[in-house]
Amino acid sequence: MTRSLKARLTGQIPLITLLGLVVFVGLVDPKFFSFQTLMVLISDTMTLYLMAAGATFVILMGGIDLSVQAVASMTSVIVAATLGEIGILAIPLAVAAGGLAGLAGGASHALLRIPSFISTLAVSGIVTTIAFLLSNARSINISGAQRDQYLFWLVGETGGVRNEIWVGLIVLAVLVFVEARTPFGRLARAIGAGERAVIASGVRVNRVKALAFLVSGATAGFSGAMMAARLGSGSPTLANEFLLPAIAAIIVGGTALTGGVGGVWRTFVGALIIAVVRIGMTFLGVSVFAQQIVFGVVLVAAVAATIDRSKIQIVK
Repeated sequence: MTRSLKARLTGQIPLITLLGLVVFVGLVDPKFFSFQTLMVLISDTMTLYLMAAGATFVILMGGIDLSVQAVASMTSVIVAATLGEIGILAIPLAVAAGGLAGLAGGASHALLRIPSFISTLAVSGIVTTIAFLLSNARSINISGAQRDQYLFWLVGETGGVRNEIWVGLIVLAVLVFVEARTPFGRLARAIGAGERAVIASGVRVNRVKALAFLVSGATAGFSGAMMAARLGSGSPTLANEFLLPAIAAIIVGGTALTGGVGGVWRTFVGALIIAVVRIGMTFLGVSVFAQQIVFGVVLVAAVAATIDRSKIQIVK
């Protein structure tokens, strides 16, 4: 088997895994194949995908963003708290706040040369505190009238398909274009494959890194806005359980933690895998707490399968 053919087959493993899981869950419970169940599955996937999508660029460069769940929770509070006053402008405000939080983590990582997991963990603590202060440590409800007036495009249906799915597919298309057709997307992959070579070519790597973290924060912020719209409320702890599934979606989709390999389309497949695993465990009666254990095992297995050990001489 040639190396190119082997690499091509390896790249299809996430998609093959997804199809296998869908068949397995469908055999366990035929209700899984109902239109309603599939629509719920895919719409739930879009929330997770949005949280993981921007962070894919960060991991593609060899970094990591541990603030996405805190950013999503904060922006859910921003939407719930400001929707009645500024209407639809609450959504771009939330996305901008998420982008600013991501930029803060990226700038401290790139300029101060702090490891990305430390800088984003610090940002996570800061935005969590901001969310608690904005909400007075409580959940903020969104009235039905406000949802119908300002958020119908996130929670309604168009053509028999939930709007969350349409919105998620639009974001997916935009990010695929950015990844494949813009200098930023190509440079993010190149930095992950060989940062020293990119620096030697004269590229301002710090700018690319900061932009990647900004995108990560912005998509996480949009995810928080969508969660607020779907649940009808914002909370400083709304997305607390989403960090592990979001990182798992990226890695399971085939984006290597060491960078240089992967992409946002793979993250979408990974998010679908996580969603199918979650709903499959629900059908099998697995508790929510046990599901976190399963996600942890899946994440370790995915990292072991995708990591490029030639880039790591010593593991600490």
